[in-house]
Amino acid sequence: MSGTPTASTAEGTAAVVTPEQLRRDRALLRDRWYREGHYSSRTVAEALEDAGRRVPGTRFVFATEAETITVTLADVLALGRRAAAGLRRLGVRPGDVVAVQIPNRLELVVSYFGAWLAGAVVLPITHIYGAAEVGVILRDAGAKVLILPDAWRSIDFVERVAGLDAGPVLEHVVMIGERTAPGTVPWSTLLDGTEEAPPPEGGHADDVCALIYTSGTTGVPKGVQHTHNTLLHELRKGDLMNEAGPDDTRLIPWPSGHVAGLLAACSGIVGGTDTVHMDRWHPARAVELVETYRCTITSGTPLHVEALLRAAEEHGRDISSLRFVQIGAAGVPPALVARADDAGIVVARAYGSTEHPRCATSPLDASARQRSLTDGLVRFGDEVRIVDEKLRPVPSGAEGEVLTRGPSQFVGYRDPAYDASAFAPGGWFRTGDVGRLDEDGHLTITDRIKDIIIRGGENIASKEVEDILATHPRVRHAAVVAEPDPRYGERVAAFVVLDGGTLDVEEVRELFARHRVAPQKAPERIEVVPDLPRAPSGKVRKFELRDRLRAAPGEAAEEVRP
Repeated sequence: MSGTPTASTAEGTAAVVTPEQLRRDRALLRDRWYREGHYSSRTVAEALEDAGRRVPGTRFVFATEAETITVTLADVLALGRRAAAGLRRLGVRPGDVVAVQIPNRLELVVSYFGAWLAGAVVLPITHIYGAAEVGVILRDAGAKVLILPDAWRSIDFVERVAGLDAGPVLEHVVMIGERTAPGTVPWSTLLDGTEEAPPPEGGHADDVCALIYTSGTTGVPKGVQHTHNTLLHELRKGDLMNEAGPDDTRLIPWPSGHVAGLLAACSGIVGGTDTVHMDRWHPARAVELVETYRCTITSGTPLHVEALLRAAEEHGRDISSLRFVQIGAAGVPPALVARADDAGIVVARAYGSTEHPRCATSPLDASARQRSLTDGLVRFGDEVRIVDEKLRPVPSGAEGEVLTRGPSQFVGYRDPAYDASAFAPGGWFRTGDVGRLDEDGHLTITDRIKDIIIRGGENIASKEVEDILATHPRVRHAAVVAEPDPRYGERVAAFVVLDGGTLDVEEVRELFARHRVAPQKAPERIEVVPDLPRAPSGKVRKFELRDRLRAAPGEAAEEVRP
């Protein structure tokens, strides 16, 4: 596949994008990506059947703390074909939406494959969402079928279904397990029979095949639409990076409702990579699985890497097979990269979102500095542009708003009303992140636009403050937000998780002085907390921290113990 520029030098354009212009932009980009070989006429259903012929023995391992189930791709596809036939009997037709709220277990992947083999759109929903959240998503998506278990750990899904307001479109709820709610269809009934659904008719590679709702950390979740082409292109990136192949085994800690979880469930269909799915993150179980199945690859956040290294040492587990961990959703402290290097594990940052997964990735042979201090190279047809507030490109190395576009980029939100503010002319997606792009194509994210602290008229990037705090030997995690201040408008407040001891403002000031940065960037309020609130993706819910400060404003400059 041919390459594309990593950064645009086009002149600035107007910020307003009409629906007509957006349609034209998308059509031009789609034609270009076909010409360059990024897109094909193949659907996910066709890719699944092809994988069944090429690599039928690819393993799927589903692990809880109590048991492990191992099946092959051939097994999953056979069940998926029966599920597709069952969905057809329920009236599901190509283009209908099938919602799946299942933890990482066999029925999850069977449901995904079955829906695609029936020509439906897969809607993953994170299993922690309650009835109110699920109802909002189902109504917005117009889901026709919902598949979920009767229970999982402390969650009673039967009770959730009883309180569900899903709107008039939802026709069937399929329930897995011994218990069923009134009016639901048992999972066994869906799989009943030996007939297999015929290939879906009329499907096109540019049709929407997946609908993923953002985590909602800043507002009402929005439905992100991906096509067969965008999804398959993203899956192929692992091959292009030599990241995974038939001799590799991938450990999957991501929740199923996250875009990374959806992609992970499908990762074996491209390169034949075995996958080990955890139903929930548990470090001791994770290192046991790495040792048992000789896992070579995983992904996650710095929390996962830190916990893996600690658990392996505490429990005496051999994780020497692990060679690569890709990090998203957070920065990576350089000390953690060095510690992983010492253990023979390459840790590298990547940058992406539900809307545009992995639009920058670090090569496996990148230096430790590039892997820890940048978010990777822009490659594989993706593009990044850094712009000012008028959407004009800024010089190389300068900070600005990050715009992206590429073959794995989504094609718009389920509610098109969100598109006008999400896109810039030319089909560029406005990520809402701040970053810079160097001359070699390395992207570095420095902040979220809304996370900038404006202290006395001066902009302070919260990520810069967090990176400095991370160098303190007792700081395990840090999140920095703006606190209202009557004198300066806003001031820097930091929530920190410590590895023992305490931390006060004076010590932090000395730390920032040693880093030779402006003293105004040093936090003026420190709160020591046992943990940080996080979304299922691992991102810190900073709006909760801001709400906490607004609800209980305090005097500046002293530590607050948990």
